[in-house]
Amino acid sequence: MKSVTNVIIAGLGGQGVLKASDVLCDAIFRSGYEIKKSEVHGMSQRGGSVCSDVRFGSEVFSPMVPPGEADYLVVIAPDQVEVNRGQLRPDGVLITPDRVDPAKLSNRKSFNIALLGVLSKHLPISPEQWRDAIKTNFPEKLREANFQAFEVGRNAS
Repeated sequence: MKSVTNVIIAGLGGQGVLKASDVLCDAIFRSGYEIKKSEVHGMSQRGGSVCSDVRFGSEVFSPMVPPGEADYLVVIAPDQVEVNRGQLRPDGVLITPDRVDPAKLSNRKSFNIALLGVLSKHLPISPEQWRDAIKTNFPEKLREANFQAFEVGRNAS
């Protein structure tokens, strides 16, 4: 792995962008990496654009992903793909909402976690650490739906 890995999660207010970044950060921390996170809320309460920058590695100095330097861009809202595409480096990985079939989820509100399942296939974090992060970030009544959503994403092609 290179010295710093850059991940951006983008979507609209209410889609769970910030919760997804919390789970991601927790899983990364459990894996022993240094991590920095930054959030842009915008008009999130009214369904406006929201994004979260996550940077991790052996040593991270800034929480902001430089423009055009995201290694991974996870986009929850279809209309936010083109808005955020410029954040991705030329050889970066774009994870769009069409990667997961929402009909396979037991709770559609877990779509953000399903997309983390897709992302998880690219990161050096064990499934157990992801599972522990999900367990920590959700109340007991929501855990099973989020575990299921994560697996749907992990198994998506």
